[in-house]
Amino acid sequence: MDMNIHSATSDSNAPRERTWYLIQCKPRQDERAEEHLIRQGYQCSRPTCRSERSVRGQRQRLTESLFPGYLFVNLPDNANWVPLRSTRGVSRVVGFGGRPLPVSDSLIVELQYRSAKAFTSTSNVDDKLSNCSSTFSELDVIFLTDDVKKRTLLFIDFVTRQQICLKSGRVASSTKR
Repeated sequence: MDMNIHSATSDSNAPRERTWYLIQCKPRQDERAEEHLIRQGYQCSRPTCRSERSVRGQRQRLTESLFPGYLFVNLPDNANWVPLRSTRGVSRVVGFGGRPLPVSDSLIVELQYRSAKAFTSTSNVDDKLSNCSSTFSELDVIFLTDDVKKRTLLFIDFVTRQQICLKSGRVASSTKR
């Protein structure tokens, strides 16, 4: 399975204070949601992968979402959420406790790096797993999971644990003052 991340924007003069958020799309409408978000001026990233599937009895190479049903959108801190939530293909903004789930810039950069690396890499699975030493080493296992549903669930679990770690780190640092 080859992987890549599609990142697009219609506004190259984006404000500096922006945060990435995870968006859940309606079933099989990732591309549609991304297209409509970009038309509205949002910056989006949708990790994709290339895989071989049997379509009508013939093996074909397809490009599909790495995490079907999800994409990332980069919003200014003072963003109006109403147009985002009413965009075609968008189901909801992923969040907990009534607050949207922010995704770190470093995770987006890591996804882009790993996706690009996966497209050009010729190493085998054992080599990839033995080199799991970065902060995001769990992503190796996620990227190497062929089952789409399992890969998506592992990723959602990973992102939510990243958020919990960030919040507990902030609490610890603020209590030391």
